[in-house]
Amino acid sequence: MKTSRITQNKMTKILRVGPLSSSDRRLPSKAINFIEGARAVTQDELHANNITHYRVTRFYRKQIINSGYYDQLKFIVEPSYKEFESDGNLDTSGEHDNTVVPGFQHKYAQTGLLLATDRCASYCRYCFRKRIVGKDSDEIAADLGKIGRYIRNHPEMTNVLVSGGDPFVLSTRRLHEILDHLLPIPNLNSIRFGTKAFAYAPKRFEDPTLMTLFKRIQDAGKAALIVTHFDHIGEISIDAERNISSLRARGVQFFNQSVLLAKVNDDPEILAMTFAKCHQMGVRPYYLFQARPVKGASHFQVPLRRGLEIARGTNQLLSGIQKTFKYIMSHYTGKIEILDLGTDGRVYMRYHQNRAQESVGKIFSRPYLEGACWLDDLPEE
Repeated sequence: MKTSRITQNKMTKILRVGPLSSSDRRLPSKAINFIEGARAVTQDELHANNITHYRVTRFYRKQIINSGYYDQLKFIVEPSYKEFESDGNLDTSGEHDNTVVPGFQHKYAQTGLLLATDRCASYCRYCFRKRIVGKDSDEIAADLGKIGRYIRNHPEMTNVLVSGGDPFVLSTRRLHEILDHLLPIPNLNSIRFGTKAFAYAPKRFEDPTLMTLFKRIQDAGKAALIVTHFDHIGEISIDAERNISSLRARGVQFFNQSVLLAKVNDDPEILAMTFAKCHQMGVRPYYLFQARPVKGASHFQVPLRRGLEIARGTNQLLSGIQKTFKYIMSHYTGKIEILDLGTDGRVYMRYHQNRAQESVGKIFSRPYLEGACWLDDLPEE
């Protein structure tokens, strides 16, 4: 059954066609505007290369044009020829293997991941869930009762992350339906929402009914958290700052995650400004993710040597209380903190999270190969 969404014309302007049907893929080629210029492509080509269709909100387009950083931020939402040349796969973190109920993953003992929707307000070109987003996916949570029973039967699980897609493209009524199944579970002590809507459509959070949603979580004795997704200071609008402030005043906790992206934010000064601004707003910088080797998006990856230089340079520009982010690789085996490239030519890493509890916190290393961007690019010995 399809889940309800905010009326799209209130929130987004669809600048290209939506998900492909089998009949769509038989249509003749048409000219599509890429960053590098117009190019005639067939729907079959788009499908074969897993090219996500172009969708961007009017708000975000105006924001990035006026930010002074358009030449960097355009790569987040505007398609590029490089998407046809980027090798990789569509499930870099083993999400299929960790799905225990359709639409619900349990990879790490304490945390459950609920995929609430396959849509976003705008489509990020580097998305690691390209296999789902913008499509009519069967990986989205449908049987909330079954998910609730699974969580109850796993008392080690203390928190659930509601993600997608972006949960805030759903109606507030649908979000309440999700809470109906989560809030009565005694072993859960927090509910998180992962969203980029504060960048793409911050006025969504001016909906007064959302205040009731977060209050309901708190009244159930659980923490309400939002993980924002600001990759660049140019994405942080006055509207986003105002609405974050309003929700923080009502007890909602905020964290931010960013992805290290070639040509977008691979600059210590940009990241330091972004994280300092988040800290000023009361949004704790949480993760700086190494971009994943996703088919159609691996051109966003930065080599690990350069990534470590950027992470170190960013920390050097931040005050002590602002140094709260971890440089993370979300790998099939777990969340890996990338620590350093030693004088011995080895990359040192630590498991921040792992399916096996005994591996959490374990430090390990591998020989570095120049140009390597991912753990699998490094020889085991």
